[in-house]
Amino acid sequence: MRRYASHNSEPPANQGTRNDWATLKMLFPYLWAWKWRVLFALFCLVLAKVANVAVPMLMKELIDGLTITPERPATLLMLPAGLLVAYGLLRLSTTAFTELREFFFARVTQRAVRNIALKVFRHLHALSLRFHLNRQTGGVTRDIERGTRGISSLVSYTLFSILPTLVEISLVLGYLSIKYDLWFSAITVVALVVYIGFTVVVTEWRTHFRRTMNDLDSKANVRAIDSLLNYETVKYFGNEEYEAQRYDEGLQRYEQAAVRSQNSLSLLNTGQSLIIATAVSMMLWRATLGVINGSMSLGDLVLVNAFMIQLYIPLNFLGVIYRELKQSMADMERMFSLLDQHREVADATSALPLKIASAELRFEHVDFSYETKRQILFDIDFTVPAGTTTAVVGHSGSGKSTLARLLFRFYDVNNGAILIDGQDIRQVIQTSLRQSIGIVPQDTVLFNDTIEYNIAYGRPGASHDEVVAAARAAYIHDFIVSLPDGYQTTVGERGLKLSGGEKQRVAIARTLLKNPAILVFDEATSALDSQAEQAIQAQLKEIARDRTTLVIAHRLSTIADAQQILVMSKGRIVERGNHAQLLAARGMYADMWERQQARQDEVDADGEGHVAEVAAAAP
Repeated sequence: MRRYASHNSEPPANQGTRNDWATLKMLFPYLWAWKWRVLFALFCLVLAKVANVAVPMLMKELIDGLTITPERPATLLMLPAGLLVAYGLLRLSTTAFTELREFFFARVTQRAVRNIALKVFRHLHALSLRFHLNRQTGGVTRDIERGTRGISSLVSYTLFSILPTLVEISLVLGYLSIKYDLWFSAITVVALVVYIGFTVVVTEWRTHFRRTMNDLDSKANVRAIDSLLNYETVKYFGNEEYEAQRYDEGLQRYEQAAVRSQNSLSLLNTGQSLIIATAVSMMLWRATLGVINGSMSLGDLVLVNAFMIQLYIPLNFLGVIYRELKQSMADMERMFSLLDQHREVADATSALPLKIASAELRFEHVDFSYETKRQILFDIDFTVPAGTTTAVVGHSGSGKSTLARLLFRFYDVNNGAILIDGQDIRQVIQTSLRQSIGIVPQDTVLFNDTIEYNIAYGRPGASHDEVVAAARAAYIHDFIVSLPDGYQTTVGERGLKLSGGEKQRVAIARTLLKNPAILVFDEATSALDSQAEQAIQAQLKEIARDRTTLVIAHRLSTIADAQQILVMSKGRIVERGNHAQLLAARGMYADMWERQQARQDEVDADGEGHVAEVAAAAP
């Protein structure tokens, strides 16, 4: 007897606040994959800023050249055509290099967004069923949406705003230090330090408002999606106003957080404007004194003023950018935290594709629990011989459906093993395992797409003729072609436009198209009426012929001809045998059979009585 141990608790993700540098470190490889485009964009950035800084310098030469002095009266002034042409070329160069930078960097940003979003999406599909049962879909999708938008904002603001501003500040400070006294550089540096320090401190204080807004926004979105998905239930109980009030509770909390965020933003903007206004006034004061005492020309005054205007606009915007960057980092943090969710069920490093020979299925002394304090399965041991049908029955909560989840390896067993043709499913690649198993579930959930798409989902890439053949085999083709749009008919959210029997037939067609070696019917007809159940049950028996089949059943009449029947109670197999043997044993199965037969007799009697009443009332 084999015994294996495994842990069934999914390792928790990093629940703390991710360091900003750690977030940037995760983003950097996606950008550096296009390093030549990145480097060329940076080169264009520098050229654009050099041209931009040269414009005020050229303007100084124009002013000085047109200034009337005793040595150069008005009669000697000439049109500075060369300077005017150079001025126009510099203006054009600034725009040209800026657009060239954006042209080359656009693909870098969008490809990074695409690759990261795809990685997160694939990772979510790779996580265990435990994560998806606990998750809230609306919140996850909102986190991905905001995170990808945050990447675009971060890259755009960094390359197109912060770096250009830093380059321009460096060039201006260098020129002021060389050409004028240190007062100009000192005022500029002090203003920058105070401005940046004030912005960082206040923005850090504001960041928690943004995180709170994100949390409340996600919760409100989850609540709205959950309510809309359960539209019929809301209508059944007339709880539209109740749902609106629950949604409004989230909106109210979001409103309060948003107001606090806006108030703190006003404080930040006021402080930034005060710092910049003070610095500009002091620079102009020093320049005016220079002109008065003759150490500076009017051109120098215009130059200093132009430099301060050029710095003022991006520097003032730099505060906005920093806030946006912090918000983008907070948004990216939530998305990257999804990647921190660890895979509970992962392929072994030595995993090989599953090799199907006869498709014999064996559960070997399996123990399992969803939570450590509550064990679900105890020493489950049985074999489904190749090409035969084994049925599992029992009361609700006995652990029947857990068998299917373990077979698909949505979870790993605590002890024991599940074998297919002697291969432990933990030692094979999961995709190959699931390609070999087909399931018709009790609750068939369809994609909000066409009927053809939902059938073809069993084998993506199947031709239309193959889809039609599967539909014919599932006895749903005639129904489909009777619809106005035929196979292009959309089925609605979760397939709600189709009846239960129609959805089940689509599920059967989908499974037939997949053509698996092993079939699982998980109470596939328990939600249908007797007439629909009889029709679909015949189809299930047909497609199960000569296949290894595991049937999880509620109605015993549907599995009476199974070669082997297992009776489960409280996570254990308490009886096993075929239908006749179990009836003869007069145990739990026989008791269940008698109860169901008695209920069926009552239903039949009620139906006959109703027919008699109708006949008697007829004229």
